Amino acid sequence: MIVLTRTYDLLAWLLPKGEGFPRVYRQTVTQRLMNAALDLQDGLFLAQSRRGAARQAVLADCDAALNRLRLYIRLAHRWRWLTDGQYEHVSLMIAEIGKLLGGWIRRQAGGG
Repeated sequence: MIVLTRTYDLLAWLLPKGEGFPRVYRQTVTQRLMNAALDLQDGLFLAQSRRGAARQAVLADCDAALNRLRLYIRLAHRWRWLTDGQYEHVSLMIAEIGKLLGGWIRRQAGGG
């Protein structure tokens, strides 16, 4: 599935960036940001193996993880942990994942 590939690409880009974030925030904001990204990937894998209402619930959790990720990325940019170019790049990646996830959620709600 393309959403899994795009999420992998996001993780491959994002996880090394966390190493450059201020040390004082590594156990709080940075950890939550990374957890949200990893929770999203884990949830997508889990959703693949579920059907019906169980899949819908997991996809809802994925959507929540994606929303948390958006928040933490916005904060990282506001605090200048990400440059404008990095923020634009990661925002486009997240937007694409959001569209793919939203499509999967809509298909699932329609009985797919």
